[in-house]
Amino acid sequence: MRQLEPAGPPVEILFAYAAVLALVHLFAGRLGVGGRTPRSRWLSAAGGISVAYVFVHLLPEIHDAATTIERHGSPMAFAERYGYLIALSGFVVFYGLEHLARRTNTVEDRPEGGSATGLFWIHLGSFAAYNAIIGSLLWDPELGTVGLFVFAMALHFVVTDDGLRDHHGRVYDRQGRWILSGAVIAGFAAGYALEGTELLVAVFVPFLSGGVVLNVIKEELPSDRESRFWAFAGGAAGYAALLVFV
Repeated sequence: MRQLEPAGPPVEILFAYAAVLALVHLFAGRLGVGGRTPRSRWLSAAGGISVAYVFVHLLPEIHDAATTIERHGSPMAFAERYGYLIALSGFVVFYGLEHLARRTNTVEDRPEGGSATGLFWIHLGSFAAYNAIIGSLLWDPELGTVGLFVFAMALHFVVTDDGLRDHHGRVYDRQGRWILSGAVIAGFAAGYALEGTELLVAVFVPFLSGGVVLNVIKEELPSDRESRFWAFAGGAAGYAALLVFV
């Protein structure tokens, strides 16, 4: 059984963080910032904060995956690039899901107020795994200040929640948000229960990095969203400064 690092926050605090992340999906739709054109400045700022955390804190850890993979028996020639390949796979996987969603998200393919059933469960299952990874990483001692990670991921959940609600409509409100909330708690429990999680973290951190970058950028770049560049840039710059100096 994995034991919490002595220097880390108490189990109760970590569980409270997991609960906060789970609650974001349940109540993000009530914040009144989603579904707008032009895009809410708050959503653009939230996206900037999420990306800043990835570039300033998570991406520097990707190179450390090489040491972990080598220690678990992989040839160093492959391990040197392992983390970057995993980050690329996270980016590509979620790009593929977005491409599929946009192709399927037509009047013919979705019932009124809902979405194509097969696409919904593929999309939801992928984001459930994504959320479980985030929940499990609360146990990672390399996160440093866990509160900064939770804040960035909570805002990232607001961004992804808006995108999923846009794609899937009422079916997401009825079922999807509950499943994604539960996935955070399930991932948190798995991160504690599983032994030998060092190797899993070496995979999860890069994959999450690629996924966060794609999931934020796909919400900001489409011209029909009329996104707020200065809000995005301000969120990214402000949080990057905080991460550097804290």
